[in-house]
Amino acid sequence: MTEEVFRTDSYASQCEAVVTAVDENGIQLDRTVFYPMGGGQPGDTGVLRNAAGAEVRITDTRKGDVPGQILHIPESQMPALKSGDKVTAVIDWDRRYRLMRMHTCLHLLCTVVAGGVTGGSVRDGSGRLDFDLPEPTLDKEHITSELNRLISENRSVRSRWITDEEMASKPELVRTMSVKPPSGRGRVRLVEIEGLDLQPCGGTHLASIGEIGKVRVGKIEKKGKHNRRVNVVLEN
Repeated sequence: MTEEVFRTDSYASQCEAVVTAVDENGIQLDRTVFYPMGGGQPGDTGVLRNAAGAEVRITDTRKGDVPGQILHIPESQMPALKSGDKVTAVIDWDRRYRLMRMHTCLHLLCTVVAGGVTGGSVRDGSGRLDFDLPEPTLDKEHITSELNRLISENRSVRSRWITDEEMASKPELVRTMSVKPPSGRGRVRLVEIEGLDLQPCGGTHLASIGEIGKVRVGKIEKKGKHNRRVNVVLEN
């Protein structure tokens, strides 16, 4: 099992690690700052740098078949690394930070739009959520205004853990109708925007919503009889 540095410190951009396996599926480390794709958030990209300064470019990060296994996908099919090598794992921080800003923004969007979430995606500089709303009652100018008003309040973002059993007893915390919360390992992480939102999430988030910056709702689309897709863009 890989130590998930990103889970305890979303702002860690690099860490020292040891290669534990290299095969056709990817590179495994004993610890990592690379977030593996999940919960609508893309996997991190970056480099693994060995003691001699040579770098292996990582183009994606995925979860393996075994719980707790994280696969760093190299650009080259034959990465110049082997089990036991010491490396510095370095993510593309600017990209990750934009993903964090958008992921936290989408949590904030859940407080502005009243409806169950049927799908979503975090992208570099943009993102979207699909809401279970039968009527086209959403106004993009109103949502944009409300998002930016709340962002200006700069409320804190915190996380805490509860057991799988506690999570099962509180189904009202789950906003996503199509994706189950990240459970099965004995505990679930909750992400809370102070006084506004509380829901299970395994992604990386900001320390305060003011860091999101100015945003804009690009368009609202009808995606089926009961689906309204709200697209959000970072303005800076």
